[in-house]
Amino acid sequence: MKKKTGYILSVLLFLMIFMVSSCSKKEDKTLVVAMELQFPPFEMAEADGTPSGISVEMAYALGEYLDRPVKIENTSWTGLIPSLQSGKADLVISSMTITDERKEVVDFSIPYAASGLTLLINKDSSVTSYADLSKEGVTTAVKSGTIGALWAQENLPEESIRIFDEVAACSLEVSQGKVDAFIYDALTTFELQKKFPESTWVNLENLPGTSGGWGVAMKKDNSLKAEVDAFILDYRQKGGFEALEKKYLTEIKQIFDDAGVPSFFAL
Repeated sequence: MKKKTGYILSVLLFLMIFMVSSCSKKEDKTLVVAMELQFPPFEMAEADGTPSGISVEMAYALGEYLDRPVKIENTSWTGLIPSLQSGKADLVISSMTITDERKEVVDFSIPYAASGLTLLINKDSSVTSYADLSKEGVTTAVKSGTIGALWAQENLPEESIRIFDEVAACSLEVSQGKVDAFIYDALTTFELQKKFPESTWVNLENLPGTSGGWGVAMKKDNSLKAEVDAFILDYRQKGGFEALEKKYLTEIKQIFDDAGVPSFFAL
């Protein structure tokens, strides 16, 4: 009886170890994707906090392609690249433009979308285009850590730049006439103008040198790069990006077409 009981206990112990090991392996496969959920309709959150949007759907589609469960980590913009470097995230899918400066510290996939920077302008300002931003007395808002901030620092007088951590703060400054313009992507400036229709307008012309591809970022020499590149090509071929554009970007695509501005997925 003791031998039989010992045998049963051994089998149960083996099964427990096997189940724990299987669960650990499954957890180890989880693909952690960091993004800042403040850029609708690409990266956003529902009222209950559930991640949603174009980049979220893309991340889950990538997970299916790789046969790995996906966990979305809502991360501040300035913390996205550090999250890769520290190992807290495997990938960043957050409408991030591929730049030489960023490529020094992370690797990028091939581009999956592209966008340039435009201007949200106060209606009472003398500014009509980017050429006016360097004029005396003109002030420009930018979000810290963005391509818009880099462009401003390279092209505008330092004293004319106002740096903020949040898009909402930048747009509010423009709407209240505290700054003349806000440099950001076309989709965001278009949506912000609808919030402040009486006090702002948008110039959709891309600022020189700012039109660039968006890529999936990852830690240097990450073996995932080849698989992510293959996914992007496959997803595009199967109409995945076209379907996302129809679902989320129908209105802005028409505005872009009318203004002669390429849409996000027109690569």
